[in-house]
Amino acid sequence: MQEKLQDTDNRRLGDPGSPAFQLDQYPFYLLNRAVGRYTIVIEARLRTIDLDIPNWRVLMVLGERAPRSIGQLAEACVINLSTMMRIIGRMKRAGLVTSTPSPTDARVTEVFLTTLGEAKLNEARAITAPIYQAVIEGFSARDFDQMIRHLGRLHDNLGDISD
Repeated sequence: MQEKLQDTDNRRLGDPGSPAFQLDQYPFYLLNRAVGRYTIVIEARLRTIDLDIPNWRVLMVLGERAPRSIGQLAEACVINLSTMMRIIGRMKRAGLVTSTPSPTDARVTEVFLTTLGEAKLNEARAITAPIYQAVIEGFSARDFDQMIRHLGRLHDNLGDISD
């Protein structure tokens, strides 16, 4: 006997305004749950090399392209500007980054990795790479590409919503 598949639109089940709402179909619950679990695992690993997640984010962003302004770092790291300024101050005191006024606009502060910052970034990449490999286990290249596209679409759709 063949089971009849229910033709359900999970978008409706994930709509918090729907009487049929189901938490396990709500994408932002699922994203927060995944990020929360990831954060617990990553934090424990980073602590072994005296890093926290905000410093790791800054190192990863600067490792991709430096210099960057504090505003660019705040946006890329998803951290508000005043908090980012405090993070950069702590990272400067730890010798991980340096900063200087932009040669084209003295109101803008550019942030650079130091040699110590580059070494710490390499150390962080080495201990977080196995976590990444474990997390993507079982995803085909196509599945992974689709997930990245879909997450990008969610992000873009949120940017289209005005207050």
